[in-house]
Amino acid sequence: MKVLVVGGGGREHAIIRKLKETPAITELYALPGNGGIARDAVCVPIAATDVASIVSFAEDNAIDYAVVTPDDPLVLGCVDALEEIGVPCFGPRASAALIEGSKIFAKELMKKYGIPTARFESFDDMDEALSYLETASLPTVVKADGLALGKGVILAYTREEAEAAVKSMMGAHRFGKSGERIVIEEFLEGPEVSVLAFTDGKTLVPMVSSMDHKRAGDGDTGLNTGGMGTVAPNPYYTPEIAARCMEEIFLPTVAAMNAEGRPFKGCLYFGLMLTKDGPKVIEYNCRFGDPETQVVLPLLESDLFTVMRAVTEGKLAETEVRFADASACCVILASRGYPEHYEKGFALTLPETAEGEVYVAGAALKNGGLVTSGGRVVGCTAVAPTLREAVDKAYALAGKVQFENAYCRRDIGQRALRALSED
Repeated sequence: MKVLVVGGGGREHAIIRKLKETPAITELYALPGNGGIARDAVCVPIAATDVASIVSFAEDNAIDYAVVTPDDPLVLGCVDALEEIGVPCFGPRASAALIEGSKIFAKELMKKYGIPTARFESFDDMDEALSYLETASLPTVVKADGLALGKGVILAYTREEAEAAVKSMMGAHRFGKSGERIVIEEFLEGPEVSVLAFTDGKTLVPMVSSMDHKRAGDGDTGLNTGGMGTVAPNPYYTPEIAARCMEEIFLPTVAAMNAEGRPFKGCLYFGLMLTKDGPKVIEYNCRFGDPETQVVLPLLESDLFTVMRAVTEGKLAETEVRFADASACCVILASRGYPEHYEKGFALTLPETAEGEVYVAGAALKNGGLVTSGGRVVGCTAVAPTLREAVDKAYALAGKVQFENAYCRRDIGQRALRALSED
């Protein structure tokens, strides 16, 4: 079978590596892919947002199945367009991808169907938003309504910070059209948990929980990033909490989307906060998370392609989805200066043999070798029987990756290890 994967980051590399395990897949394409992915799939220089060209490529090359992973093409209707020419896909149609494409839609959905989340108000007028802030409790959270490369959420500890966030989004148009409407919501406290789930719109199967590390610096300091590392499973996500999330959040969300005429098929991401009042939804994503995918998929023992096709065909209830009873850790090596200004174009050397997986996120081919081309360059993932072993192996693997101006957090997994020691 000929399979096409839309996207070009570390998440896509992890998915492609897993799909390579399927004997039935004879040709694997990545659009656009990257220099590292080129070692595992045929990369085609078509942007993930160029839906028309993706459809033309699929048609011209008789693609049998497509996996659409990034948020932008999903919201733009890439799955809809591919299905219209007869290519079955893994990923939601645009009507369902709105659960990530509009935070206001997601919040109103939760409010309507009683799914626990933070209290909120939405605004499309800047003066009204600023007036609301005069009496809002602090700290507060200001969110751009639309997609903003994971950077459209600002935690404001003071009234001045909150006002500046509103003005940057609605006045200075920091996020373009995505910030024309905003959400101002209650600040929640507690451990954060990421849960990815396969769903065919009827059945939902959660994957292993994970813990992301968003801040750029050790001790959760510095700016928010796309994620500097991840561990799985998340020790705060107990079987009791998992059962409660299934009953109060996961299945009600699938039912709510069906009731709205927007059935969701694909990977539904739940960003959760475990508050003193119980688990609440911070955000939904309409796709695999990044870098969470880089620790969750290495633990998947079932065939990923089989599971994906079951989702597409509405047969998830009949399909085994099995994960290893082990732990995984992913350490991100980034270009110094990320997530703001950084230099790129440095030679990148990957280990020829290593215990673990090196997923390439930001690298290009130049004169036959790899050079850095992004902020997050690689994710170094290790699996082991215990989290302590997985963390140590992931850092050992990261030490074998070489490029100038590399940096990483040195405390990935430490919060989870402390939680385990407290049990």
